[in-house]
Amino acid sequence: MELLSFKTPEIAHFAYLLSDGHNAALIDPRRDTQEYLKAARERGVQIRYIFETHRQEDFVMGSTFLAQQTGAQIVNGTHELFGHGDLRLEDGEHVTLGSLKLRALHTPGHTPESMCYAIYESEGNKPAWGVFTGDTLFFGTTGRTDLTDRNKSVENAAILYDSVHSKLSGLGDTALILPAHGPGSVCGSGMASRPSSTLGVEKKENDVFTLSRQEFANKKGSEQLSRPPFFRHMEKVNLEGGIAPVNSTGTIQIVDVDTIREKNKETLVYDTREPEAYAGGHVSDSYSIWLGGLPVFGGWVADKNSEIYLITDRESDIDTAVTYLSRIGIDNVKGALAGGFGNWRKSGAPISTSGTISAQELKDDPLSFQILDVREKDEFIKGHIPGSENIFVGHLLHKLDELDFDKSRPVIVTCGVGHRAGLGVSILRRGGYKDVRNLLGGMSAWNQLNLATIQ
Repeated sequence: MELLSFKTPEIAHFAYLLSDGHNAALIDPRRDTQEYLKAARERGVQIRYIFETHRQEDFVMGSTFLAQQTGAQIVNGTHELFGHGDLRLEDGEHVTLGSLKLRALHTPGHTPESMCYAIYESEGNKPAWGVFTGDTLFFGTTGRTDLTDRNKSVENAAILYDSVHSKLSGLGDTALILPAHGPGSVCGSGMASRPSSTLGVEKKENDVFTLSRQEFANKKGSEQLSRPPFFRHMEKVNLEGGIAPVNSTGTIQIVDVDTIREKNKETLVYDTREPEAYAGGHVSDSYSIWLGGLPVFGGWVADKNSEIYLITDRESDIDTAVTYLSRIGIDNVKGALAGGFGNWRKSGAPISTSGTISAQELKDDPLSFQILDVREKDEFIKGHIPGSENIFVGHLLHKLDELDFDKSRPVIVTCGVGHRAGLGVSILRRGGYKDVRNLLGGMSAWNQLNLATIQ
């Protein structure tokens, strides 16, 4: 037996290749499948099964496309939200992979269709060697419970608690926990950053085991997490196991400065450089979304129909940016600026700038500024700069009218380290704010200097 994990850091996603002999199964693949196929080829195994733990919300699934490429069977549960599948397993049924047995466990709570798959090395049922837990059980916490109905978050959390205790707790304390996401995922919060875990470790450290049923339901159900708008699109396309990639490597058109100037008012321009580079000079009305933030924050600004042009730091970033956007179903990238912003700078075209400020500078003169914190509400209430207002950056574009700031006075935007603040700065600049500055280092720098915060 061999288990290989694949991490997609930008969305904190894990997929797994489990093999025994020449037979393999792929669990929860993303849309771009080359990495999985390469790994299977290098190991001389055939992907015979593609397991789905649930209908993913945060990325386009690669199940259908990978099945077309390999001839593998898609394995999931019988709930209607899967919408497809070659082997629809009832709770307790299993699939054999070489000498291994993968038993299906229906574990609703995160979503009603959620499944886990326990791995057994022999004919016996206990203990399990490991369990693919999807978004049911993470390291240190569980998946969010508000996706089906925010008003039923507490109720769903109680259901999730029951699922974990009735289906997973008896698998054996040595069973490896193999989740679909890690820290940074929008599918949950408070995940532990340890590299691996077992059921025994989780029983000692995970809220779903250490709290009572009602305590856990109240705590999990009270989480205030934002729901990206692209989740709805993901749910639709993933009802059929996702969609094949549209753009392949090297196919995005390279365009000149005049094209960007002409298209800027009618399309979206994403500047994928770091926020301090954007502050030093950028194309007017472009959005600052750093490269690694595209698979999440690119979907807060654009939708599947939006036309997008890219300004990147390096030419090699173009294909990366296109791949990142495709993972959330955004395929309408029309072109990328040849030579990046350096070419724009050399052309003599108009250049806009925005400001930056350090934590120490803000601390020395706080009354001169209006401060906007664009972190999630849960982050804000744990500690923020005195006098700051909070609007999550994903909501800012549509809540500018609710921001009671004076456009004639300077605005400081902060987040964790400065990346989300960069997007916030660009949104405010488009909204007519003239003097907008990014607190570089964000709350990380502020806290490092032991400066005052309030809750």
